Amino acid sequence: MTSALAEFVVGVDNVIFSVDTDANRLLVLLVQRQHWPFAGEWSLPGTLVRHGESLEAAAYRTLAEKICVNNLYLEQLYTFGGPGRDPREADTAYGTRYLSVSYFALVRFADAQLIATGESRVQWFTVHSCPPLAFDHSMILAYGHRRLCNKLEYSPVAFDVLPEYFTLNDLYQLYSTVLGPNFSDYSNFRSRLLKLGILQDTQQKVIRGAGRPATLYRFDREAFAPLKDKPLVFV
Repeated sequence: MTSALAEFVVGVDNVIFSVDTDANRLLVLLVQRQHWPFAGEWSLPGTLVRHGESLEAAAYRTLAEKICVNNLYLEQLYTFGGPGRDPREADTAYGTRYLSVSYFALVRFADAQLIATGESRVQWFTVHSCPPLAFDHSMILAYGHRRLCNKLEYSPVAFDVLPEYFTLNDLYQLYSTVLGPNFSDYSNFRSRLLKLGILQDTQQKVIRGAGRPATLYRFDREAFAPLKDKPLVFV
């Protein structure tokens, strides 16, 4: 066993989720690679960290290069650095270890605009029907999906991507799309959310389709502040 220290190149890979509640689809953004390694295959949007650039800045930079969106939630996910995860680590290539610091983002589907470039294709895929992914990105995607489910259950992350004013059904649709239709019935979900006291009734109604007028709510951040560090279950 050699005692030589490894030389690392650090990259950032983003798991960018969006929820298309109209079609009940949980989506992830993928790019088609144009260069070796894995040319022509799909991967998560990523970049190598530039000199003097923070990890978070690199994550936001690669986001901005692929998608234009006003509302998003971004959080560092995990560091993936197992030997052999990148073909460029081979002695016949660059011989340097490639470390991936991953982030996951949740963006509002209705507002997200994909940025088309001449170099690579950018496309939404449903999480459960993705093509084979380059590198270890299938593992990163699975890890990100688990984190997203946990965040929805124990934090108010959903309100970062909902419109300022929303109905309880809008909120329910987002949760059921991510967590699956059997996570909770609507009545229990509604009761639990209202008991938390973090939704403000705007006294406004909206009519959609042939249904009855629905109340519009907004997330009350001041009411949530005392609960921020307490263990909560949102669903």
